[in-house]
Amino acid sequence: MLLMGIGENVIKLREAKNWSQQDLEEASKVPQSSISRIEKGLLRNPGVETVRKLATALNVSVAELLEEETSAKAVGE
Repeated sequence: MLLMGIGENVIKLREAKNWSQQDLEEASKVPQSSISRIEKGLLRNPGVETVRKLATALNVSVAELLEEETSAKAVGE
């Protein structure tokens, strides 16, 4: 399964929290280099565990992270 929108969703949700990629790395334990590649669309099919870690850190479900369009509802959380 190719995850087309995950990079855009990670960016939106991360920025809604005013987090840098480094902040997300610390919260998720996913290397910043992987986060960068996901956001740039260079790693379009990240592993299940990576997606789970990112979703947990961003306080959304895996399904929400994988949605075609994700609202940045994490603002203020």
